[in-house]
Amino acid sequence: MKSPTRRRHFASDNYSGICPESWKALEEANRGHAKSYGDDIYTARAADLLRELFDTKCEVFFVFNGTAANSLSLASLCQSYHSILCSELAHVETDECGAPEFFSNGTKVLLLPHTNGKIQPEEIERMVKNRSDLHFPKPRAVSISTATEVGTVYSVQELNAIGKKCKDLKLKLHMDGARFANAVAFLDVPPKQMTWQAGVDVLCFGGTKNGTHIGDAVVFFKPKLAEEFEYRCKQAGQLASKMRFLSAPWVGLLQNGAWLKYGKHSNAMAQLLYDELAKIPEARILFPRNANSVFVELPGNAIHGLWDLGWMFYTFIGSGGSRLMCSWDTTEQDVKDFIRDLKKNLSAKSKIPPRSRRDSPFYH
Repeated sequence: MKSPTRRRHFASDNYSGICPESWKALEEANRGHAKSYGDDIYTARAADLLRELFDTKCEVFFVFNGTAANSLSLASLCQSYHSILCSELAHVETDECGAPEFFSNGTKVLLLPHTNGKIQPEEIERMVKNRSDLHFPKPRAVSISTATEVGTVYSVQELNAIGKKCKDLKLKLHMDGARFANAVAFLDVPPKQMTWQAGVDVLCFGGTKNGTHIGDAVVFFKPKLAEEFEYRCKQAGQLASKMRFLSAPWVGLLQNGAWLKYGKHSNAMAQLLYDELAKIPEARILFPRNANSVFVELPGNAIHGLWDLGWMFYTFIGSGGSRLMCSWDTTEQDVKDFIRDLKKNLSAKSKIPPRSRRDSPFYH
C-alpha cells in the first residue's frame, strides 16, 4: 500500500495528529485496567484541572465531538417550544445537520446578522422583542462562537455586553469554544474572565483542534443547569464505556499548560501566514486575523495550481474565499513552502476560472 503523504496542510486543524502531551497521557491510561463510564482517576483529574483552570466550581462532562457538546448542552437549556439565537454563520446552524434541533426535540434556531462573525447585543434584543406572542418560539438561549467561524474573537468587553443583555432578557448564554484555546491565547486573559465572569452559562471546550485525538469538554458554570445531563449523554450515545480514553488526553493538555502553548503557536503561525499574504497584491485578506485562521481571496488559477501541487485547503467555509487553518504542529517552513508555491502559481500564465465554493477536491 502506498504510504500517505506526511505534509502538513491548511485545510483544517482537525487534520493534525495528537500532541505529545496528550499522547503520553493516553499511553499511561492504556496501562492496565481502570473503572468504566467515567469513574476512573483520569476523568476525575481532567475535570478537576478544568475547575482549577476556570477558578470556580463547575460540572464537567466529556463527549466524543463538538456537535454532541453543542447540541446536548443547548438541549439542556431549552424546551422544544423555545428558540436559540445565533449568528447566520454559527456552526450550530451551518454544520451540525440539525443536531441542536434534533436533540432538543425541535427547539428552533433563529439567525442574527453578524459583523465579522460576531453578533451584537442590540440584535439579540431586537429578536427577543420582535414577537412575544404564544405563536412564536420563545427565545431562551444565545449561542456564540469564539473563535468565530471566520476566525475573529470576541473581546472581553463584547462578551460582557452580550452576557449582560442575556441576563437582562432572561436568556442563557452558550459558548461554542471549538477553538477556545486560540481565543484565550489571542485575548491573553484568564479563561474565567471570558466565560463565567462574562455571563457564560455553559462552554463547549474543544480538544480535538487543540491536540487531542477525540473528545470535547462540556463545562457548566451553573451546576443546576447540568442536572441529569449525564442521562442526555447516555441516551445520545455519548457516554463512553472506556471514558479514560477521552479524558486522559485532557490531563496531558491541561496539567502543564500545553493547551495554551499550542493555542499561541497556531495563532503565531496564522499571523506569519497573514503577514506573508499581505505582501502579495493578488491576495485579498477578508477578515482580521485573531485566531489560527486566515481567510483570503485568491485568483482561481492560483487555487487550482495549489490543489494540483497537493496542498489542501477549503474554499467554502465561512463567507467565501479560501480558509487557511494553522494547527498546533504547523511550522514556519510549512508557511514558507505554501507561500513559495502560491507565488509560483500567481506568476504562471494559465488562467483557470475559479470553481464553485463546494467544488474543492477536498470537500469533506
